[in-house]
Amino acid sequence: MAHLINIGFGNMVNGDKIVSMVSTEAAPIKRMIQTSRDEGKAVDATCGRRTRTALVMESGHVVLSALTTETIAARCFDRKNEAREEENHG
Repeated sequence: MAHLINIGFGNMVNGDKIVSMVSTEAAPIKRMIQTSRDEGKAVDATCGRRTRTALVMESGHVVLSALTTETIAARCFDRKNEAREEENHG
């Protein structure tokens, strides 16, 4: 079962398909985002807000979020813990 992670404003991604989460402050990441946009592989889930995190997915898509990397990582961690508890009790 997919572990959906809320990345802000009601947008969700499959947490099992995230390869990495990176802050968008560094120039190489900004270039990666622009390349993804040029290739049609960028998914903008910021709802017009400042992009703070780029999620690199297994498919090669880059999902952009206005939430911080720490916030999304905490949500991933919380969701994985919930899934483990369900497995142990179910």
